Amino acid sequence: MIKKIDEYRYLVPKTSKAGMKIDGLIYANDRLIKQIEKDQTVDQVANVATLPGFVGKSLAMPDAHQGYGFCIGGVAAADIEDGVVSAGGVGFDINCGVRLLRSPFEKKDIISKLDELLNQLFKDIPCGTGRKGKLSAGKSELNKVLQQGVEWAVKNDYGNEEDIYKIEECGKIERADESLVSSRAKERGHDQLGTLGSGNHFLEIQVVAEIYDDIAARCFSLYKDQVVVLIHSGSRGLGHQVCTDYLDVMQSGMKKYKIDVSDRQLASVPIKSIEGQNYLKAMAASANFVFANRQMITHWTRDVFKKIIGSGDLKIVYDICHNIAKFEEHEVDGSLKSLLVHRKGATRAFPKKHPVLPDEYKSVGQPVLIPGSMGTCSYVLVGTENAMKETFGSSCHGAGRSKSRTQAKKETDADELLREMKSRGILVRGETKSGLSEENPNAYKDVSEVVEVVHGAGIAKKVAKLVPLAVMKG
Repeated sequence: MIKKIDEYRYLVPKTSKAGMKIDGLIYANDRLIKQIEKDQTVDQVANVATLPGFVGKSLAMPDAHQGYGFCIGGVAAADIEDGVVSAGGVGFDINCGVRLLRSPFEKKDIISKLDELLNQLFKDIPCGTGRKGKLSAGKSELNKVLQQGVEWAVKNDYGNEEDIYKIEECGKIERADESLVSSRAKERGHDQLGTLGSGNHFLEIQVVAEIYDDIAARCFSLYKDQVVVLIHSGSRGLGHQVCTDYLDVMQSGMKKYKIDVSDRQLASVPIKSIEGQNYLKAMAASANFVFANRQMITHWTRDVFKKIIGSGDLKIVYDICHNIAKFEEHEVDGSLKSLLVHRKGATRAFPKKHPVLPDEYKSVGQPVLIPGSMGTCSYVLVGTENAMKETFGSSCHGAGRSKSRTQAKKETDADELLREMKSRGILVRGETKSGLSEENPNAYKDVSEVVEVVHGAGIAKKVAKLVPLAVMKG
């Protein structure tokens, strides 16, 4: 079914499966492709290629693994005139993403207080399944969050104006409409602002271990031995409910619009339909909730550093979305087209001079943040022109699971895992031992190998390597 093109690319020809309208393309090396072939990822890449109005290629990044409808690590783009939108192409954790904060400290400045820092972060930032935040937003206030995103947080003293410009979409997707978010979704989210969540979400205190691109690193104000903080969080119960609600809408809508799909998890409706527009507006509102959520986590992280270290001068390097559908312009077959780009477990990777980037980053390109699994390294990369040509300006989003959570729990002794981390000089605090077992690094692909594929293929270029000092898990 798949054909090796070169060291980093595997083609899924449109002749592979009945109904495919475009080819599929998987970024991987010889070892990663064997892992990818163990589940339904390749079949899901082919299924996406059957959807109406999709153009270019149905893509999978090297961290790809089986997901709901689309694989996680999947990217695909639909022509806005005759294409469809699929909630499965965004996923349940809308705008799950990462934010990198840089500090003025080096490892030597904080190492003696690292345990105190981690304990205070664990105390001040709620984490874990269903955990409530410090703030319970009333109906009118939550509606403002859904409409305004980070703007709401800054207006309420959870940050500053400078923060806004270092966030994808400046922390606010304009088409959001809170009235299209169900009362059930709002009920699930109203008391979860400023919470980290569970699963693979984390907050890590890290140190810059290596610099690969001096010019880009200086542009991002990163340097060797610098302490940074990486935050990975998503839309909590609110986004999950929005996805659930609109999957039902799309299932019904397919009958109305006479759309057949090869997998019911790919339920889709025309982008221009009322159902499609309503989903995109509700999805945008969910994304705005997440931008505000990461902003509040940032605010409390700054407070903790100020309390323990004496300074909370942590500045945002960048904040990126992993699960989102965006209206963007890309070149397809020599012509510039308006597309709806679905990124599910994938990161935007725009090149230098792109108009949406902060002015200070336009000389090098967009920061691309790739977190590793618990206790492993993470990476900062930068977007490229090649990504615009090949992947609709997209890259991978992390290591990608190689084992299910159930399998990881069976194979992992949490106490032994904690001892191993401590022996490597990494402090870990988790809400539950079960949650830690699920996130055993052995349950993930090697993030360094994933990043080497992305770098080698030229869809993002390495800038810096980050290693963990302290890890906070839900």
